[in-house]
This record gives sequence, structure tokens and C-alpha cells, in this order.
Amino acid sequence: MIPLFRCTDMKRSVAFYTGILDFELFPGDSSEDVVVILTNEDAALMLTCLEGDQKAGIAANILVEDIDALFGKYIARGLNTSSKKESPVHQRPLDQTWGRREFYITDPDGNTLRFIQPL
Repeated sequence: MIPLFRCTDMKRSVAFYTGILDFELFPGDSSEDVVVILTNEDAALMLTCLEGDQKAGIAANILVEDIDALFGKYIARGLNTSSKKESPVHQRPLDQTWGRREFYITDPDGNTLRFIQPL
């Protein structure tokens, strides 16, 4: 399954995913396209540019092995968590009561990536 995230500015979204989150554009895709595929090892997602008054904002879960190191890498690359100060799970990895350690990142268009490591 490959999630499809809607965005309002393809260039900004591609820069976010490739510059901070380790994704790469699928060969032949460009930030000028209306739909692109981004890959990160075995993970993939698609972006499509919004038209008109459509609303963005879906979520996808991503299983990872070293959640703390990954979060630290993203922070070092410039991940800004200040827009979600009211959400502790957006600020740092947290152990959840359901047996997972998680942190969330919401992209510039309101799509949320939920990074999850089983405890």
C-alpha cells in the first residue's frame, strides 16, 4: 500500500520530504509534476497537488527500528516542532500505553507521518 498525500505546493513538499525525511524522488518524477512518488528504502508515498478548495491532511504509519536516532537526525536537519507544541508526540518520541514508542511529524500541508517502534 502506498499512501497518497495531498499538498498545496509540490516544490515545498518535495523539498520537505527529500531534504529532511530521507525520501528520494522516483526516477523520472519531478517537483514540477502534479503527482510524484517518493521512496525511502522499502517505504513509498505519493504526493498530489491540490486543486481548488480541497482540504489536505491524511495520516500514515511508518514502522522503524531506531526511533530515537531517527528523530534526532530529523531535528538536526531542521525539523521544526514548534507548530505542534500542544502535542507531546510531535515534540519527541514517547512510549505509548499500547506498547509502541512513537513520534509524529505533520508536513506543511497537514499530512501526518506517525513513526512507530514496537517496545
